[in-house]
Amino acid sequence: MKRLAAAALALSLVAAPAYAALKVGVTAPDFTTTAFKGGQASPFKLSTALKKGPVVLYFFPSAYTSGCTVEAHEFAVATPEFAAMGASVVGVTAGRVEDLAKFSKEECRDAFPVAGVTKETIKAYDAVLAFKPTLSDRVTYVIAPDGKILLAYTALTDPVSHIAKAKEAVTAWRRTHPK
Repeated sequence: MKRLAAAALALSLVAAPAYAALKVGVTAPDFTTTAFKGGQASPFKLSTALKKGPVVLYFFPSAYTSGCTVEAHEFAVATPEFAAMGASVVGVTAGRVEDLAKFSKEECRDAFPVAGVTKETIKAYDAVLAFKPTLSDRVTYVIAPDGKILLAYTALTDPVSHIAKAKEAVTAWRRTHPK
């Protein structure tokens, strides 16, 4: 029994650090990057996007991985629903940024922009992938126009759940902030 406890303690000491998403109610860090939509590059600044309404900001590990491709497809299908509620969608990653122009056309289906972000940005959003710190974790935020986080949802192995959670958060916000 002592050996088992010692082994568990040893494993916990060498395990990668756990990162938690930012808390609901805190102000989302502003950032600027180059985003791709339909293969075309354009500047993206969170504070500018928030002037138009809530932003669904989702972090994904890397372009062209199975979970990230599924998530991009599902967000593409849902983008018109988000737009009808006055919200915009943007996907960001610290992985494979050289593929984002192509990924925006093929997997995001020209529906929303995707962008590369720095290690500093994924750290600021507590979106570092614990077992590979150079990549983003799968974290979705819904951010109100005032910059406050309405939803912080992390589920690395369930990319589809992010879309439903984001819709619920935008819907709830819209109820209290009619157009």
